[in-house]
Amino acid sequence: MSERYLSSAETAKRLGLTPKALRLYEARGLVTPTRSEVGWRSYGPAQIARLHQIIALKKLGLSLSDISDLLTGDTDKLNAVLALQERALARENQHLSHALVLVRAARKKLAHGSLLSIDDLIALALETTPLTPLWEKHFTRTELDEIAGRIDDEIIWHRLLEEVQLIADKGDPFTSEALDLGRRWLAQADHYVRGDKALLEKMQAFSVEAMADPEMRSALPLTPETYSFLGKIITRLKAEA
Repeated sequence: MSERYLSSAETAKRLGLTPKALRLYEARGLVTPTRSEVGWRSYGPAQIARLHQIIALKKLGLSLSDISDLLTGDTDKLNAVLALQERALARENQHLSHALVLVRAARKKLAHGSLLSIDDLIALALETTPLTPLWEKHFTRTELDEIAGRIDDEIIWHRLLEEVQLIADKGDPFTSEALDLGRRWLAQADHYVRGDKALLEKMQAFSVEAMADPEMRSALPLTPETYSFLGKIITRLKAEA
């Protein structure tokens, strides 16, 4: 049986790509379509397999340059890509399974006439926020469960956040009022992590990375301007320490 070849338009449609993307991959040397006698591009099994590799690696967040580097060599490239994709899907499946358990438990409580506790709501919020992937990157599931259970701390944080916004609106991060807020913020941060410096570093790394991403930043309680204002306060206090 002869191998079947697809046109550029059909290949793009079948794989959910655009003809422009196919041309870009060709220009970057990632895939080389065959040519008919009149110069029409077509894609056979080898080219489709290569495009599958590219698509899988892009979904994993790799740049075209990284993909090009990975796809050069003599190893079984498709199997290596599938292994990476399998691990990524396994992590995603674990997260979705955990979220599904929480949602089903919440619905069961509601069906029996029970109200959802603050713990329940916080756990659900952690599973549905745009920040979820970043939470899971920086914290273990045990740490996340512990964080979700610190309700009294969350109430204090909420009040401090309101104060930060009010003082930031005044514009001066070095007033006695602002510096006093900074001291209480640092004290609360130390109490929140229960003296665990590693957890504090994770919190700080989480905040920096979240603030750098536009989508994640929108889910944070502080705007970039307020975050910068608070940073100036803390920097001054640490310099004076």
